[in-house]
Amino acid sequence: MCVGNQTVVTEFLLLGFRGIYKYKLPLFIVFLFSYLVILIGNLLIIVLVSTNDDLKIPMFIFLKHLAIADVLITTTIMPMMLDIIVVDEKRVSVSGCLAQLYLFFISGFVQCFLIAIMSYDRYLAICCPMRYHSMMYPQLCLKMVLGSWSLIFFLSCESYLVLQLEFCGHNAIDHFFCDFRPVVKLATSDTTLLALVDFSSSLVVFITPFALIIMSYIWIFFTIMTLPSTSGRRKAFSTCSSHLATVFLYYGTLMMVYMEPWNDSSFSTNKFKSLLYVVVTPMMNPIIYSLRNPEIRRTLQQIVRRLRDSN
Repeated sequence: MCVGNQTVVTEFLLLGFRGIYKYKLPLFIVFLFSYLVILIGNLLIIVLVSTNDDLKIPMFIFLKHLAIADVLITTTIMPMMLDIIVVDEKRVSVSGCLAQLYLFFISGFVQCFLIAIMSYDRYLAICCPMRYHSMMYPQLCLKMVLGSWSLIFFLSCESYLVLQLEFCGHNAIDHFFCDFRPVVKLATSDTTLLALVDFSSSLVVFITPFALIIMSYIWIFFTIMTLPSTSGRRKAFSTCSSHLATVFLYYGTLMMVYMEPWNDSSFSTNKFKSLLYVVVTPMMNPIIYSLRNPEIRRTLQQIVRRLRDSN
């Protein structure tokens, strides 16, 4: 219960990008354009993989679900961010804020598992090429994807613990969306259990998949180095270069944001660093894969050719 003259918080005030609102119009245009690019690029990958039999192979099945997660995380955050840029700040109900936090957990967490699965796929393709098709068959791919989404829905239950927190008095969040740390910092009730659950889930969601990725690429590296020809090594490396770029991009941004200590200055800088995984990573993934994968380029060329012939 709130004590003294403190009032129960029923809504949060998102402060957004205070101090740079003289650039409101350029900011709005840049972020709106970025959001459209993210939607078009990722939805294009989803449609191409879903409708073309040539792309219904394990790597692109996983890529499709990575694109779904990218669309979910940006659609959860960017419309609100664009609204905040227009109106300078935004009031959000506690329940609405926590709903956004839950969707953010799901879309962000599942990417860790999908990227780890994709590294395992590259490991099998390079280190066990003769057994690849027998080990990475479509039913297994579906089970791995559904298992990732199901596990994430379960692990995201820590947002339920956030719902049990009590908020009194202060309600201002110096951010453009309801991120975990700024929201928990406002809580006036005990957060010990939540901190323990957050640490445990971080081990499962971030550390374990990252360790699997590192192990996979260690084996991939040594396998590539044993190939006799330079052209063979170059070809083998090119098959995993797109995924490796995604690993560096995704985990690099997460480490920049969430490995800093909890203090007011880190919250302020992390607000801008958050743009890396909210905007930059979802926008770069389709570009990386569409430019680096001849299968996607070939499929796009075939579609363009058919559209041109039909006219």
